[in-house]
Amino acid sequence: MLENWVVMPTCLPLVRRRCHTCASERFRTDGRFRVNANHKLLDVWLLALCTTCGTTTKITVLERTNVRSVRPELLDRLHDNDPGLAAELLQDPVVRRRNRIALDWEGAWRLDTGGTDHLDREVIDVRVRFAARIPVRPVRVVAEGCGLSRADVDRLIREGKLVSAVRLSGRLSGDFTFTLKR
Repeated sequence: MLENWVVMPTCLPLVRRRCHTCASERFRTDGRFRVNANHKLLDVWLLALCTTCGTTTKITVLERTNVRSVRPELLDRLHDNDPGLAAELLQDPVVRRRNRIALDWEGAWRLDTGGTDHLDREVIDVRVRFAARIPVRPVRVVAEGCGLSRADVDRLIREGKLVSAVRLSGRLSGDFTFTLKR
């Protein structure tokens, strides 16, 4: 029987960018936007606070964009400070590249296994689905879902008791499946 696990975000990730005031590299955002209109042109930023000194930085979302080219639904979400929109924009590779930022997902996700009844079985077939593009080590997901240490998971991989079509070392942010034989 195929088990379905879901890696889901619990909050917005930290933004990794160097602070100009204190040289910290982490910023926290709560989904607030600043929309600035200059005649018919809009500038939109996602605001983030340094976790060390509290300095505000602006992550550019739109720059000198004509008001008529912005969808009204998007403009409403920006004015309402929609945290869902902030999550979407933080995961957008264009926004991340333009602002030279990276995301730190440590402590911002959880694994939903649907219960613990799979822990007693000899063979477990699992499909892991990602609710958002969260880069996670598959070894960590398996360890957390099966109640094992990472060293035990590495040992199971070496012994051939944990197999997958994808490489289990490194990081993944896309769906994968694995089979565990105890």
